[in-house]
Amino acid sequence: MHSHLNNMTTFTTCDGSKEQCGSQRWEILILHLSQAEMAAPNSAERKACWDARDQLWKCLDDNNDQVKSCQRFMNEFETKCPAQWVKYFNKRRDFLKYKEKIQTEGFRPG
Repeated sequence: MHSHLNNMTTFTTCDGSKEQCGSQRWEILILHLSQAEMAAPNSAERKACWDARDQLWKCLDDNNDQVKSCQRFMNEFETKCPAQWVKYFNKRRDFLKYKEKIQTEGFRPG
């Protein structure tokens, strides 16, 4: 048994009546994503994301990685890029900064 509620579907764990299911009815809400939300970014969207990333990274470089100083750029980056891309680019920046440090300062075991 399910019913549509805006863009969500409610499924119950029992297909029977309330008496058959008991007093507890567990519901799982599943968000339906439109095809547009599932589609890969087009060329213009990718460029906008990369530009937002580059502006954020420049701001972070110019401000000694102080995120507070770059909040406007961070918001734009998070708005213009898919969440998985944001996660990837953040990890990528951390790796590149670490790699640069190793190359300039050398490896120093902790």
